[in-house]
Amino acid sequence: MDKKWYNYFVSFEAQESAGAPEKSETNKPPLEPASAAQTVAQIAATVKAIEPKFTTPVSNPSSFDDIYKAAEIRSPAHGFTIFKIADMLISEHIRKLPTEVKRSSVLLALETAGVKLQEIIEDAVRRDRALDTFESIQKRSLEQLESQKKNENLSIQAEIDRLVKEHQAKIQLNNDQLAKQKDQFAKWCLQKQQEEQRIADAIAPFVTENLISTNAPRKTP
Repeated sequence: MDKKWYNYFVSFEAQESAGAPEKSETNKPPLEPASAAQTVAQIAATVKAIEPKFTTPVSNPSSFDDIYKAAEIRSPAHGFTIFKIADMLISEHIRKLPTEVKRSSVLLALETAGVKLQEIIEDAVRRDRALDTFESIQKRSLEQLESQKKNENLSIQAEIDRLVKEHQAKIQLNNDQLAKQKDQFAKWCLQKQQEEQRIADAIAPFVTENLISTNAPRKTP
């Protein structure tokens, strides 16, 4: 087990060394069964091996109650869940007491209610596994969404690049056409000047003032 939330239920303190003086039977606190910690670990491992199944969609991922409900985790009729234990541990009656006293108080309450410690451990592990499984589901869903959106973005970018290339080609074509027209106009203006000069030369002997324009071709913008 990686999570040690069951420390309140079992004691992991080392046994007294063989050489240490033994306490009298009157003052000696009752010892936990030697296999207590192992038993709890075995219970947790057994439950943990069962993968929770979400039979219905989780309507509100922010609600842990909805997650437990979707994983078919129900509170038992006696009402003792791991959350009931958590509330008991922080109650004003025992929250300031030593851990060992808290543990004994909880175990006494469970015994009085006829609830087995194993039920509490199983409830805790099932809920923990449900949360872990739902986390994995959400992570897998997020990874799938990320992959989908990346592919969509690549497709969009490819379309953008195609459109940019297409419009750049149109711009270049427009510029080429404009340059061609400017060049043709400049050549025509030169030919016009030559034509006007020929006319002016032909009429010059017969007029005192030549009215034929022979200006240089105008520069186009």
